Amino acid sequence: MKKIDKRTLLLTSIITLIPIVVGLLLWDKLPDTIPTHFGMDGTPNGWSSKTFTVFGLPVLMLFFHLLCVGITSVDPKYDNMNQKLFAIVVWICPVTSLLVVVAGYGSALGWEMNISKYVMFGCGLLFMIIGNYLPKCKQNYTMGIKLPWTLDDEENWNHTHRFAGFLWVVGGVFIAINTFLEWEWLFLVVVFVMVLVPTLYSFLYFKKHK
Repeated sequence: MKKIDKRTLLLTSIITLIPIVVGLLLWDKLPDTIPTHFGMDGTPNGWSSKTFTVFGLPVLMLFFHLLCVGITSVDPKYDNMNQKLFAIVVWICPVTSLLVVVAGYGSALGWEMNISKYVMFGCGLLFMIIGNYLPKCKQNYTMGIKLPWTLDDEENWNHTHRFAGFLWVVGGVFIAINTFLEWEWLFLVVVFVMVLVPTLYSFLYFKKHK
């Protein structure tokens, strides 16, 4: 097991729970139900109780945060991981938790904004960043394209991740552009291609070189 930087873990955990503090400060102003899901145009299409939104969601995000960091840290091939990719894993839940504050509380208080656009652009940027580091990611069991063929053959792993890295960068660009187009189907198609095509590539590489 690799030791996790305790200061970073503490900081990210505190940030993940900030929505609770903000929710308590705004408690009397918040309605009994708060938007927690939004369509591509920013219109709320899912609601949760005030209690669950203020307390339940941050605690749930903290659980997933600690789970992701914990599982990643006990990977037998932790030393092979790209540390910048690991840093992304560490910060995903805290950032998502803060977005809950802006989106849910802001919408409940009548702020005029389209949080979905920011989320869409953020997803595109995240995919571009991950795509940039995928080719530098060595074999491990928690990050990357973990298939029987890639885990069994280092060459397959390396070729698949170089190909996937390029594809994820291009896909991220399309998703960022979709911020302005607001086509939900485009986002789903791009993500489907980003997942399926590298999987097919790695299998064909395996069949060709076995």
